Amino acid sequence: MKTNVKARTITIVLTILVCLYGIFGFPKSKADLVKNFEDNIRLGLDLKGGSHLVLQVQVQDAVKADADQTMERLKEDLKKQNITWVSMDRNDPQTIQGADDVEISIKGVPSTQSGAFRSLVSERYPTYLATAVNSTDYMLRLKPSDLVELKADTVKRAIDTISNRIDQLGLAEKSVQQYGQAGADYEILVEMPGVDDPARVRQLINTAAVLEIDSVMDGPFASKDAALAQHGGVLPLGSKLVQSLPRGGQVGDWYLVSKSPVVAGREMRNAHPGQDEFQKWETAFTLSPDGGKRFGRYTEANIGNKLAVVMDNQIVSVATIQSKIEDSGRITGLSSEQEAEDLSRYLRSGSLPAGVQYLDERTIGPSLGADSIHEGMMAGIAGLIAVIAVMLVYYRRSGVNAVLALVLNTVILLAAVSYFHAVLTLPGIAGVILTIGMAVDSNVLIFERIREELRGGKSVVASVDAGFNKAWWTIVDTHVTTMVSCAFLFLFGEGPVQGFAVTLLIGLLANMFTAVFVSRTIFDYELAGHRSMEALSI
Repeated sequence: MKTNVKARTITIVLTILVCLYGIFGFPKSKADLVKNFEDNIRLGLDLKGGSHLVLQVQVQDAVKADADQTMERLKEDLKKQNITWVSMDRNDPQTIQGADDVEISIKGVPSTQSGAFRSLVSERYPTYLATAVNSTDYMLRLKPSDLVELKADTVKRAIDTISNRIDQLGLAEKSVQQYGQAGADYEILVEMPGVDDPARVRQLINTAAVLEIDSVMDGPFASKDAALAQHGGVLPLGSKLVQSLPRGGQVGDWYLVSKSPVVAGREMRNAHPGQDEFQKWETAFTLSPDGGKRFGRYTEANIGNKLAVVMDNQIVSVATIQSKIEDSGRITGLSSEQEAEDLSRYLRSGSLPAGVQYLDERTIGPSLGADSIHEGMMAGIAGLIAVIAVMLVYYRRSGVNAVLALVLNTVILLAAVSYFHAVLTLPGIAGVILTIGMAVDSNVLIFERIREELRGGKSVVASVDAGFNKAWWTIVDTHVTTMVSCAFLFLFGEGPVQGFAVTLLIGLLANMFTAVFVSRTIFDYELAGHRSMEALSI
């Protein structure tokens, strides 16, 4: 018995030490104690203040980009198969609903080659359906299931890209997740505690825009009107006008570039800043194997022509192709080390697969968060004092046992929040307060069971043993039922609801440890030297 109690005591002491380390670390002073606590217990947006944004992913951009890449590949495959055509183009829907209507139009395929054309599309492009408009013209559209998958993947990649970009800028306590009803509106919720500057927030998100390398068809031009005048007011098929970033106070020039990118931003694998032989700043990049092969074929066939690095629909750099480039290249002519570093960071974290539109933007000041913390703490303290008073008055000395278990339960809960890098929100504080009630409920079940055994004429030691043993399964039953509810709240809830569910779940697990394991150990110590005790303060 003594050996068993000692083993349990060691386990409890080690648990307390591990929890205290998770909450406070190794403070060297009182200031370190407070700082470590604030660093380890991360506060959410509603407590710390910060920025809340709702973005809508323009999924039609990704669908159009997929159609553009399909067109480029299809042109190469048709040439290899010696299948001729007159023209190939796609429509240009501007809304997310238009993503369902993106179509590739192929005109002028000889009727004698229609069988070969259909076989090629069926074998090489299984995600597309080819519909004959007439004997020589065809319309390609994504299959409904593949369209749904592409749009869902676009939103997921947008979430990953924005999250990576914010991480690289040092905002670790952020939340980037899908928003809206089952993702039908392709919305993303971005929360950044501690960031209360809307302009700064927009800058962080906007830099994570669509990146691509396009072929330069003509330019530079001093103005957009001059570029249009050069081509009779009508842009050539498959082209677009893009302006370069202003430098040195000068307005950027305009270039006519290809609408279909040679390399898309998602094919970038790594990038880093550096300097060339003339000590001018540049950014070196590497591509994915597939992107490298395609880039190598293009640059080998276009030596002497120009390429433009386009980000946020603005040209960052224009370079002349001097030799074949495969899986790596350099973006030269950057104005400063900061520009080279920023560009490499954008390339490393990837580009958004589609543009984003701001639907909602709110800034929560730290004073509002401080009020929430104050009110939450006051509610928690008031509830704790009331619970302690009732337990001490009603159960006398045994109530001290319950209070100690309750305090340890709170310590374990805060330590779990710290170790799991969870963010404590106002609903989370509500979960902590509810956990206090659940913890007391478990002790009440045990104490009342012990009272029943004492009234039945059993000895104190036998009553304590029977009380804990018989109450155990009742406690397990009530806790497991509540845990199932927490699981459903987490699976089907969002944001604050999930935070409440996680906090309550951790509190329930801690409660099963403290109410039974810790409380039983305290009783064993009290009874260790009084095996013949005739009365128990309960």
